[in-house]
Amino acid sequence: QLVESGGGLVQAGGSLRLSCLASGGSFSGYALGWFRQAPGKARQYVIATSTSGNKTYARDFAKGRFTISRDDAKNTVYLQMNSLKPEDTAVYYCAADASSYPDYVPINYDYTYWGQGTQVTVSS
Repeated sequence: QLVESGGGLVQAGGSLRLSCLASGGSFSGYALGWFRQAPGKARQYVIATSTSGNKTYARDFAKGRFTISRDDAKNTVYLQMNSLKPEDTAVYYCAADASSYPDYVPINYDYTYWGQGTQVTVSS
C-alpha cells in the first residue's frame, strides 16, 4: 500500500514536499513516479525515477521546479515542488512499477501500484 502525505495549501511561489511511503512493503526493485489530476482533467504524468535512482524523467512543466528522490532504506519517495503556481493545483499520486532494469524510467501510465493521492492547492 502506498500512502502519500505532505499536501496542503500554499501560496504561489511557495514550496511543498510530498512523501510516499510503501506501507508494509519495499520500494526496492521498483521504478517510482508522481502523477497529478486536476478537477475535470485527465491524470497527468509529472516525474519519475528509475529503480536505481540514477535516472529521472520530468515533464516540461516540472523541469527546474520539481525534484523526485527516493530513500529505499525508508521505503519512501519524495516530490519536492518549488516555485509553485496555481495551475499546479491537483491531487498528487505516487505510483510504483517493478522493473528489472536499474536505469529504466517508465514514461507511461502503466504503473502497477498507486497511492490514494494527496491534495495540493496553490493560491494566487
